[in-house]
Amino acid sequence: MTQPCSLVSAKVVFIGAGPGEADLITVRGSRLLAQAHVVLFDALADASLRELAPQADWIDVGKRGFSGKEGSDFNGQTRINQLLVEQSLAIGAIHGERGLVVRLKGGDPSLFGRLEEELHVLVEAGIDCEVVPGVTSALAAAAATKRPLTRRGTGRSVSFTTAMTRTGDLQCGMGPGQRADTEVFYMAGRQLAPLSKGLLDAGWPADTTVSVVSRAGWPDMRHTLHTVGTLGDASSVHAGRPTLVIVGAGATDLPDQPLTHIALCGEARDPAKG
Repeated sequence: MTQPCSLVSAKVVFIGAGPGEADLITVRGSRLLAQAHVVLFDALADASLRELAPQADWIDVGKRGFSGKEGSDFNGQTRINQLLVEQSLAIGAIHGERGLVVRLKGGDPSLFGRLEEELHVLVEAGIDCEVVPGVTSALAAAAATKRPLTRRGTGRSVSFTTAMTRTGDLQCGMGPGQRADTEVFYMAGRQLAPLSKGLLDAGWPADTTVSVVSRAGWPDMRHTLHTVGTLGDASSVHAGRPTLVIVGAGATDLPDQPLTHIALCGEARDPAKG
């Protein structure tokens, strides 16, 4: 194990930039970003966020597609981990403990953002760090399409799953049946047809509603509705775009009438109460 640094290191703050335009960042995130000396930023972070920290040195560490695979480009995870430590020490040597390095991640840092690996390398090096949450794309997609992820009486649980692995294969992993009333699949743009098969194999009915949203949080967001059986058709609309798939209760339209009463266990349902 690497020994903790004896040199003064700058604090590293992980900030969730939100899923799209710059104003989706949190107030706390924008305040800390404005204090940064160095910003290591992801590919999906809005470029206009630079206006919040014009004095900082901005370093692009964004992965695009399968760029984290060995040999595909220079922004692999190993390089990012090294930069976090190197920049913390470099800024610490100049500004002492008042120095600040920001790791700016799209969406929320803790959801499919490799946060654990980056936290681990800082803890191992004895570098102080903090995590500021951000709006994740599932919430932005639900808000933009006015389809709540949870529904009273029908949508009591939500699961978040990445549709990709580091090798580029489909990661379905749903076991013998569905895991939640609403299932959300991140990074699914290249896997829509295989995902359709995986959902069917997991027991989802073919006519289950599926909402597909690409570039959630941006002005050019696209939204299409499908079923589990026809999910592959969405590829032609969302090709080449960061794509999120919502399956089940959270994908459905709002009911014509608001739900006013939910029957308790053993209670007969009154149709007049909705």
